[in-house]
Amino acid sequence: MNDVIQLSRAFASRYGVPSISQVDPRMYSLRYFTHCLACTFCHDWCCEHGVDVDLLHVRAMEQHREGLELATGIPFADWFTDEYEEDDEVPGGASRRTNTTERGCVFLTPGGRGCTIHQYAIDNGIDYHELKSLVDVLFPLTYEGELLTIADEVADGSLVCLDTGPTVYQGLRKELQYYFGDSFVKELDEIEDGEPMVLPLPSAPDVQMAPGR
Repeated sequence: MNDVIQLSRAFASRYGVPSISQVDPRMYSLRYFTHCLACTFCHDWCCEHGVDVDLLHVRAMEQHREGLELATGIPFADWFTDEYEEDDEVPGGASRRTNTTERGCVFLTPGGRGCTIHQYAIDNGIDYHELKSLVDVLFPLTYEGELLTIADEVADGSLVCLDTGPTVYQGLRKELQYYFGDSFVKELDEIEDGEPMVLPLPSAPDVQMAPGR
């Protein structure tokens, strides 16, 4: 990848961070299945390695500790690894990594498919955005500094549901609208339909991965 698309300004997320001023044009051409639980072939591949959860959402999950412990069968003390990464570009200023079992992420639904947190939110009338971290919901998009880009699993072709369904952008457009607002997606729509301003890609950015769904 040699180019990025420059936006008219920086757009901060509803949490204040991250802030996005550039986008990766590959999100307009690369495709993925999108409708996660409707597929019959991935076997929850995205959930094998756990996911980073920003501290804002760690605290929100802790408020639902009893219900989530019951849903997962796993005590709160075993939800996260000892990894604790400070980062001013994530909500809450740091993130923690979910633990894994032989099946994958501790929040992979026991005996079923998909994310226990997501299902718990639906079952209890909670907006899943309140409990799931931004990088989790936006996968297979992620961000590097102020650049909205595709996750490594898309770039290296290892994501099992590539090359079918809508584009990465269209698959996540509503989520981007939730996090960054109407003006943000309006500008991204205009870029999709028109001629964007293209700049050289910054070298060696610090990566904020979005490794799981």
